This record gives sequence, C-alpha cells and structure tokens, in this order.
Amino acid sequence: MKPPRKPDPEPLQTNDSATILVGIGLWVAALLALLVIRPAQSWWIWTCVAGIGLGCFGLTYVYRRNQRQK
Repeated sequence: MKPPRKPDPEPLQTNDSATILVGIGLWVAALLALLVIRPAQSWWIWTCVAGIGLGCFGLTYVYRRNQRQK
C-alpha cells in the first residue's frame, strides 16, 4: 500500500525578465568578442545574433504574459 501523496509545493516567484536580460547580455558580450577576434567561421557570429534575437523574443513573451496575468 502506498503512503499518501504530499501536496505539491507552491511555484517559486522568479524574475524572468532579469534572467533573460542577463542571457542577452552574455550573447552581446560573446558577439563583441567574436567581432574583435574575427573567426574564420562566420556561423559563430550568426549564432550570437540568433541568441540575441531569441532573447528579445523571450523578453516580449514574458512581458505580454505578465500583462495578461494582472
């Protein structure tokens, strides 16, 4: 016989915007470093650009989600 299940914990309140902004900042730093180094493979630069773009998309998604929840 199984013991009774404990109730689920409450979800943690996090600052998603700050997390995404830190990620975007890291992608920008990587992009600047790559622009100084000038690697032979240009796909590294485009990876950073994609990371920045997806971070901006995530930031707008989180902002709209928070506006709907108010």
